[in-house]
Amino acid sequence: MKVLENLLYTKDHEWARIEGSVVTAGITDYAQDQLGDIVYVELPSEGTEISQFSSCGAIDSVKASSEIYAPVSGKVIEINSAVADNPSLLNSSPYEEGWLIKIEISSEDELSQLIKAAEYEEIIKGA
Repeated sequence: MKVLENLLYTKDHEWARIEGSVVTAGITDYAQDQLGDIVYVELPSEGTEISQFSSCGAIDSVKASSEIYAPVSGKVIEINSAVADNPSLLNSSPYEEGWLIKIEISSEDELSQLIKAAEYEEIIKGA
């Protein structure tokens, strides 16, 4: 499983890339592997206010349905419409083409609630 050092993670297998006051979020390589072939993605609308660790979407695969949890609180400023049109991007490119949403973060203090790559690797080793 690929875990990128430059990202932060949630225990629910989402990743966050911080770029100033904007967080790009998606699901991890581990999550897409566990789900199997992803066939449908439901994302929040642009402009939606979301709260850290609350459900903000859903993913359906051939194996299961899973909630998407927000890594931070804020306003959704962009969604990846390519993933909505082609959900398999989450399987083939979870960290690049398969990003899900961009969030204008409302509290940078929340970043301390996310985990670094080494700790995330320990979590998935124990899963």
